[in-house]
Amino acid sequence: MEVKQFIEPQLERRGVVPTASLDVKGAFGSTWWLAILKGLREAKCPRNIYYLTKDYLKERKAVIAINSLSGCPQGSCCSPGLGNIQFNPLLKLHYTKHTKVVAFADDILIMIKAESVGEAENIANVDMDKISTWAKDNKIRFNEEKSKVMLLTRRKRKEQKEVAVYLNNRIIPQVKRLKYLGIIFDCKLTFKEHINYTAEKCMKLIFSLSKSAKLNWELSHKALKTIYIGGILPLLLDGAPVWSKAMEKESYKYKLIRVQRLINIKMAKAYRTVSNEALCVLTGMTPIDIKIEEAAKLYQLTRGSTKDNEQFDRDTDIKHWQHHAETNIRVMEENYVETSIQIFTDGSKSEKGVGSGIVIFEAGQHIKILQCRLNIRCTNNQAEQLAILKALEYMGCNRRNGPDFGRVFLMLYYTDITQNTYIQS
Repeated sequence: MEVKQFIEPQLERRGVVPTASLDVKGAFGSTWWLAILKGLREAKCPRNIYYLTKDYLKERKAVIAINSLSGCPQGSCCSPGLGNIQFNPLLKLHYTKHTKVVAFADDILIMIKAESVGEAENIANVDMDKISTWAKDNKIRFNEEKSKVMLLTRRKRKEQKEVAVYLNNRIIPQVKRLKYLGIIFDCKLTFKEHINYTAEKCMKLIFSLSKSAKLNWELSHKALKTIYIGGILPLLLDGAPVWSKAMEKESYKYKLIRVQRLINIKMAKAYRTVSNEALCVLTGMTPIDIKIEEAAKLYQLTRGSTKDNEQFDRDTDIKHWQHHAETNIRVMEENYVETSIQIFTDGSKSEKGVGSGIVIFEAGQHIKILQCRLNIRCTNNQAEQLAILKALEYMGCNRRNGPDFGRVFLMLYYTDITQNTYIQS
């Protein structure tokens, strides 16, 4: 999301954004202990934790003789943290105002926005020189062959699309697509390559599954549903908040719908001529385009801007709970006259049959009772829904000359085995 939010506005202004992905040789195995301790001091780490870390790195031995102390202890839960301490100064170097560096563990991405390819190339090489100097001072080696650079632009005019970015005095190979943290970015940020890759990968899994099922056993609907929810759906939704807008294009949407259709046919044991909408109903699976939209919306509500997630219900620390003195209390005056209509509905099913009941009050006075009997095959939920429907029909047909419909309150009273809920709407 950080990468997308930096690149997309520049592409909409028809600018260019060269993006370089740097590969670290040895990753955490090449971290320098003295750099870790220096990072702790610069971060003003508490003295006891600093000395504990220093003692943790003390007197460790390697099988191969090396000329310096290096490497995070492999398999330790604190190794990623120690590695991040060393890489953190890389993010705080004095880059130009056009540059942004994003890192997750040892996956480092450098982005430069500019108005022309020549300008972008000059800025990129200036900042790459700073990175090379920092790496040399911290005994970190970048792999020039595995590092990649990609020029992102949506310009249609003919111009030079090759960019020469140097790392350790060697040109970084240029590519037309770049994979970062499982998401494939293409040179126009359309995410077409990512959707194609995801669809192809999932279809291979489904074909392999169908082949095994035919040879060895017949998988039930429940088993196929478990496989889809646990194995295929996470692949389809991987990084959905980043590329969800690409689903607005029908050709991209169809590719993922086709994947879901293949597994739905096997779950429903249906013919290939059945429509996708009918298959989703038969299998009980939410259409994939709606699931992608749901994942993107959930991300915006939980981890997006503050404006989006203000109203989202989530666990809150006790210190952030609202104080009782700050709660709004409604005080009714003695001369206040209640003119609203109150309707209480209920539905139930027993050995004697299925029925619904409606009781209507106006200004606190009981004015009407409605009773309905349903077929014995109907469910309790159907009885409750019928009660609500009949209450609304009564209000629409018989109360046209009564109080303002906007002041009507509908009280729904649900009763089941597990809980009693009282809702006012």
